[in-house]
Amino acid sequence: MNIRLTQVALASALVAGAAQVAVHAAAQTPSSVRVCTMPGSPSAELDKSVARAVLSTAGIAATFASRGIDDNGDDDGISARELSKSLQRDCDVIAGFPRSSVADGSDSQLLFSQGYLHSGYVSIALRGDHAADTNVAASDGKITIAATWSSPSQLIAVEQKNARFDLETTSKLTVDAVAKGRAQRAIVWYPAVVAYRRAHPQQHFDVAVAESPYADWNLVFASGPGTQQMQKRIDGALARLRSDGRLAALTRNWALPATIATVSATTRASLVRSPARYLDGPTQPSPRANVWRVSGMPAAGGFLKVAATTEAPSFDHDQVAHGEHLYADSCAKCHGEKLEGNTAPSLIGPAFAPAANSHLTIGGIYQYMSTNMPADHPGKMSDEEYADLMAFLLYTNGYDTGNAKLTAQAAQSSTTPLNAGPRH
Repeated sequence: MNIRLTQVALASALVAGAAQVAVHAAAQTPSSVRVCTMPGSPSAELDKSVARAVLSTAGIAATFASRGIDDNGDDDGISARELSKSLQRDCDVIAGFPRSSVADGSDSQLLFSQGYLHSGYVSIALRGDHAADTNVAASDGKITIAATWSSPSQLIAVEQKNARFDLETTSKLTVDAVAKGRAQRAIVWYPAVVAYRRAHPQQHFDVAVAESPYADWNLVFASGPGTQQMQKRIDGALARLRSDGRLAALTRNWALPATIATVSATTRASLVRSPARYLDGPTQPSPRANVWRVSGMPAAGGFLKVAATTEAPSFDHDQVAHGEHLYADSCAKCHGEKLEGNTAPSLIGPAFAPAANSHLTIGGIYQYMSTNMPADHPGKMSDEEYADLMAFLLYTNGYDTGNAKLTAQAAQSSTTPLNAGPRH
C-alpha cells in the first residue's frame, strides 16, 4: 500500500500533518473559498456544519465541494500527491483535517487553524456482552480486537497484549465488527462511534479512552501556503464561536463524554511524545502484531517503534548475503530494490531507523515481519530465513556484522531500539 494520509477517523491518520507538498496558495484575504472534507470521514457532517459557522462569522463565503478530498468512494486515505492535486483542483481549505502531538505537521507547507474538536481514539465493547466486558479469551488465550487498516487505530490496537486482530478497511466496519460479533473489542476514532450509533440507534457500546500517544487528536482547518490571513480570520471566528457557546453547541454530540475524556496524569506522563509521521507510508504496526485476521486485504504495512534499552543481537556476513537474496526475491517488489519504498514503506533511512530515540524494536520488526510478510504469502519463510532477512535489514541500516549467527529467538526477543547503527 502506498504512503497514505488517512483521516483520523479511519485515521484515517494517518496524519496528514507531515505532508511535504507544494499546494495551491489561496488569496491572502479571500472573499470566498471552496471547502473540502477528508475522505471517508465519519465527522464530515460536523466538519461542514463547523465550516459554515466559522466562515460565515469570518465574513468569507463558502462553497462545498461535491466530493471530499480526492474522494474515490473509499476511505483509505490520501497521498501527498493526491492532496496537492485536490487542493489545486477542488478546494482552498480542508475542514476536518486531523492533527495530533505526534503528527504536528511542523515541517509541512500546509497552514493550520486552531482545533475545533478535541477527540480521540477509544476502546469499545458491546454493552452487556459478557465476553467483551470481561475480555474472556479464546482457547489460545487471546481476544479479538478490531482496528482500521492503515490508521492510528491499528497502531493502538497492536499495543494490546494477548490479542489477535481483525483489520477492517473503514472505521464504520471497525465498529461493526464489534456490533456483529466479529471482534470482542475495537479501537476506533470516537466520531466513528457517534456516526455508527446515529445509523443504528439500537446499538449501545461501552466506551473507554485508548491510552496511547496515538489516541489524542484535534480537527482543524488546513490550507496551502500563502493563506496566513485567511487562517487568522478563521482562528478569530473560532474564538468568537467558542466564547459565545456556539462551537460547543455544534460539537457537543461529537466530543468525548466527560466521564471518559480524561487520561490519568500518570498514564499521560508515560506516553511517548516524540514525532511520528504517517504520510508517505502506511501506519506502523507494533511488535505484538503476532496474529492477524485480515478482512479482504493483505496484511502489510510499516512499523510502530517501541522504546527499549539493550544491545543489538549479533549476526554474521553469510546471513546478510542470504538475507539480501531473500529480500530481492520476496520483498523488493513492494519495498523497492534498494529498500527505498515502492508500494510499501522504505526500510532504510531515518524514517525507518532514525539516528536516535526510535520507538521501534528489533524484536518488534522481526515479530511483525515473520508473521505478516511477505504480504502476498505471510509466514512463508522458515525461522532461519526470517532471521537472515532481519540480518540484512540491520546491516543495511548501519549495524556491523559479528561472529555469531542471529537466531530467530534472539531476533524476536530483542528489545533494542532500531536506531541507525553507525558502522565502524
